[in-house]
Amino acid sequence: MTLKGKRILLGLTGGIAAYKSAELARSLVRAGCDVRAVLTEAATHFVGVATLQALTGQTAWSDLWDPRVADNMAHIELSRDRDLIVVAPASADFIAKAAHGLADDLLTTLVLARRCPLLVAPAMNVEMWDNPATQRNLLALRDDGVAIAGPVAGDQACGETGMGRMLEPAGILAEIEAFFQPKSLAGKRVLVTAGPTEEPIDPVRVITNASSGKMGFAVARAAREAGAEVTLISGPVALATPAGLARVDVRTAQEMFDAVKAAAGTSDIFVSVAAVSDYRVANRVAQKIKKRAGEGPRLELVENPDILAWVAKQRAAPFCVGFAAESEKLGEHAREKRARKGIPLLAANLAQEAIGSDDNAITLFDDNGEHPLGRGPKIELARKLVAHVAALMAARQRRR
Repeated sequence: MTLKGKRILLGLTGGIAAYKSAELARSLVRAGCDVRAVLTEAATHFVGVATLQALTGQTAWSDLWDPRVADNMAHIELSRDRDLIVVAPASADFIAKAAHGLADDLLTTLVLARRCPLLVAPAMNVEMWDNPATQRNLLALRDDGVAIAGPVAGDQACGETGMGRMLEPAGILAEIEAFFQPKSLAGKRVLVTAGPTEEPIDPVRVITNASSGKMGFAVARAAREAGAEVTLISGPVALATPAGLARVDVRTAQEMFDAVKAAAGTSDIFVSVAAVSDYRVANRVAQKIKKRAGEGPRLELVENPDILAWVAKQRAAPFCVGFAAESEKLGEHAREKRARKGIPLLAANLAQEAIGSDDNAITLFDDNGEHPLGRGPKIELARKLVAHVAALMAARQRRR
């Protein structure tokens, strides 16, 4: 587990979103973290100290003058052995205090006296979020190196709708995981394609390739975790966009090609994970083809553009990574495809073992030979792939 053994101090401030922090605490413990909870007095009106103690298996704290700390230095002692402080929810009031170095309770005093990094998950009314003072305070925190997770737009407890809704616990957990990943691609711009494309036959029928998009989305997430600025171009999939990246939705291979051409010139790395349809229908019709017994439609197919090959041939091409989903002779077909595309790195897997699954088994092929990554969750394999790309790019830079 990425978070196994990490020591987290979970801070809760006042707000209805505090109920979600109970699930976040449980998720962190399940991930192998040592979790210590600190609540503001306002937070205790929404979730009890006993609840956090039961979920973390540790004493939960809320009083700056707690007599259980012999020297009355809880604000010092509680954070000294922590790897990260996470404040979720982080109210507008807490954000203002943290931005200006104010400390009038245990949590804000502890944050001011910390030696470890800080990550906050804002939660507030849309008008409070949009207020220029709040935006100035968030900018100050970012300038101070504080990580900001969320918020998102949605329905709010006050009955209004808009930005300010706290990330769900799974989203905050993903942001915490991302925080601890090596920033091997910091400053790089990464372009990723994912999912299938669809080529219409008529208004209701298409030619497509089988692809869930999960591997491509995992690669995009891993690149963002590694510190890159990521653009994800996706065909039709039922997947949520990973936090912190730009997403462009397309349908056909030509639409994906157009989107890639628009972004490739400003990208440092291009990872082509999408299962692009090799052909499109030349005699596509505007109305639904009616089924007639014994008479099937005759389709005229023309080849779609080879997106990866086009990018690789550009004069100032980004570092190109291809994917190959094969059904047999994995190594033979992967080596041939890498040579034909003219790319430095290709990741290959057996399609029958990967499509739709959360797990995969990938082997990388580059100038130095084969590098099996083993079998595991797609996000873990994506992180290994990103680390390999970063190492190859660093080696290339040293040779220049």
